[in-house]
Amino acid sequence: MSTEAIAHRQKEAEMTQRPDEWLLEQGLEPDKLGLRNQSDIKINLSSPQTADANETELKLRPGAEEDDPSFVVKEERKGWHGYVEWEDYPEKKAKAHKRFQRFKFPPPPEFQLGPLPPTNPVLEGVRWKLWHKAIGGALENVPEESWDIVVEEKHPGMLHLLQFPYNGEAPKGLLIKDPITPNELHFVRNHGGIPTIEPEAFDLRIDGLVNDPKRLTLADLQNEALFPRMEKLVTLQCSGTRRFEQIQEFAGEGDEMINAPWAEGAISTAKWVGVSLKKVIKYCGGLKDGAKHLEFYGADSYFKGGELMNYVVSVPWSKVKANEVMLAWEMNGKPLPRIHGAPLRAVVMGYIGARSVKWLYRVKATPTPSRAPVQSREYLYFQQQYGKHNQLPWLGIQIQEMPVSSAIMSPWQKEVVVHNGAIEVEGWAYSGGGRWPERVEVSADGGRVWYQVPLENFSKKHKFTWRTWKMKVPIDHEGWTELVCRCWDNSLNTQPMEVRQSWNWGLHITSSCHRIKIYSVNANREATRKRLQEFEDHQESFLPITRPTEFKTMSMQEYEKMWATMEPRDVDD
Repeated sequence: MSTEAIAHRQKEAEMTQRPDEWLLEQGLEPDKLGLRNQSDIKINLSSPQTADANETELKLRPGAEEDDPSFVVKEERKGWHGYVEWEDYPEKKAKAHKRFQRFKFPPPPEFQLGPLPPTNPVLEGVRWKLWHKAIGGALENVPEESWDIVVEEKHPGMLHLLQFPYNGEAPKGLLIKDPITPNELHFVRNHGGIPTIEPEAFDLRIDGLVNDPKRLTLADLQNEALFPRMEKLVTLQCSGTRRFEQIQEFAGEGDEMINAPWAEGAISTAKWVGVSLKKVIKYCGGLKDGAKHLEFYGADSYFKGGELMNYVVSVPWSKVKANEVMLAWEMNGKPLPRIHGAPLRAVVMGYIGARSVKWLYRVKATPTPSRAPVQSREYLYFQQQYGKHNQLPWLGIQIQEMPVSSAIMSPWQKEVVVHNGAIEVEGWAYSGGGRWPERVEVSADGGRVWYQVPLENFSKKHKFTWRTWKMKVPIDHEGWTELVCRCWDNSLNTQPMEVRQSWNWGLHITSSCHRIKIYSVNANREATRKRLQEFEDHQESFLPITRPTEFKTMSMQEYEKMWATMEPRDVDD
């Protein structure tokens, strides 16, 4: 082939477009864009240590060391199925880490830059399932067993965002049906599998900087001669509530423990029964000098950075001393469900849900906040300019108290709403730290004019719970518009106006005003009512609104008649 022919073919190749070229140019498939490197340094774009994203089977690394067959992960105690103790055995942690290094695991699924699957469960959690297969022993079948518990204990209408570890929220239509959320509809944010612990075999270990360390059985804790019983309505909220709004603004953290695409349902309210942790600490002789925090240990096994551990976080003693931390064994008048931490869990009032540890088996008094990864490396609120290449744990604020927030649960995003001059709006409002919603306002024009929710349209006020609300918002205008809600708590805290103002790399705490775009059709207007009747008469669907109307909305005779009564379109002078 001649030089000219080769040059011509190269030029043709350069001019040939990919089938998805337009999608790429418009940022509609950003996960396929790659990287535009305009710097003077080389950027690595391959991960030979990671398996293919579509891989569903365990893959050994090339040249992997021989495994130690004597290392078998066993259950620790009779009657404690699915519990493996890691925190007391650093050598066992090291062996687990070495075993994980033998395998290549697929990366977490990409659901922020790529499309979300239209499935329920939305995401499967293959990476975490393979971790369990790799470690084997007592943990090998935990993913399947945990899903069986989900199916048994949760409502069939639950939205399963992540199959394993299980993350799920109630659909909007059911979440705020009652101010107290039924157990089967209460949201679930798990970090590992679901242990099954027999109440008769359970005990709670209290140690660390306490004067009289003890092991207390569930019967001890429920003995009202030792501990006065505590009953409290408490709302728990995940820091990821409304995360999907942040994702739509900008993509964020893609951690090993996937940040599920939560909508407005990662919040629920229940009536909890248990005992104040303050009373238990007092029963153990109080704290020694220097004890300022209490670490909570969960019986679930948690994976992070190729290591295995138990779920461990902490809260300050000042929070416990205020009787705002409960050890609970009952939820809404029933024994605590397995999926919600049976037989015992912590309920930390007004704090991020991640501190309310499930399957609680140990409380340890310490001089500092927990150094475990969940406390020190996760649930951190970074300044907006910190991202993948420059976030360091000490730069993030550890999330404890939840800020004021609210959400519209009806109508739904991008719904067409036909109304008679007012739209019925329903939602919830919440503020952490012992504050409560005092006022909720709704705007029908993007946030310029606000209408206050009538006080009689609120659920009852409590110190540590949400309030559900509803109202009719006047709206005269038609076409696309934006409903917005905001809450004021009793300290006059309110919400940032825009998602961008609360966006952060970890995609935590979407505290901005909740915004819903709807298409308004005001049937109170005579012309609109007449036009809607014409759709009915012609048996033509009004939806989708983007489809051109098939019947003629005006005859040529009507058109000419109208122009005869009007001034000319143009003028001559």
